[in-house]
Amino acid sequence: MNDLKNLLENNRAWAEAIKTNNPEFFQTLARQQSPTYLWIGCSDSRVPATQLVGLLPGEMFVHRNVANVVAHTDFNCLSVMQFAVDVLKVSHIIVCGHYGCGGVQAAMQNLKLGLIDNWLRHVQDVMRSHETSLSQIKGEAERLNKLCELNVIEQVLNVSRTTIVQSAWNRGQELAVHGCIYSLEDGLLRALGLSITGPDELLETYEEAVKVSVRG
Repeated sequence: MNDLKNLLENNRAWAEAIKTNNPEFFQTLARQQSPTYLWIGCSDSRVPATQLVGLLPGEMFVHRNVANVVAHTDFNCLSVMQFAVDVLKVSHIIVCGHYGCGGVQAAMQNLKLGLIDNWLRHVQDVMRSHETSLSQIKGEAERLNKLCELNVIEQVLNVSRTTIVQSAWNRGQELAVHGCIYSLEDGLLRALGLSITGPDELLETYEEAVKVSVRG
């Protein structure tokens, strides 16, 4: 039960494979990190952030939580964002959800799971904001996947409204916020047509992304 032998063996094999291709990789990596991307994604074990986009260690800063929520009272997420934007100077923040998300499904079905119910109220707020369009979708699976998309779109809006991102834009820092969604069934990542590079385009881009999602 407490044996990590397989994991340790896998780690050694992984490290050796990288060093075979680039003997100086880990020495260089240990001296600094300079990622281009901040990934805010779901904690789901089936959605491995760096692997699914083919990036190596050091190329993407990552924060994950249940249902990829960005709440203005979540100092864990905000601290990650502030460090990524102000210190690491990332150029892109990606909010990534996934179809069939268990957290989003629990929120949609108002399941009683314990402490996490409080967290998932953020997703229920998204659901209430788009209640009219969601109610027009007859199939539950289709409605769930649409809510997964809309949840990403809302979280992109939340990211863009933080003091962290607003301050970066105000001082002229190049920073884009994107919304993506991942399919567990085919392993493909899909852009949701939502890339915001400044405060002036925030609402128009958000509203267009919602329209496209609802029509789709």
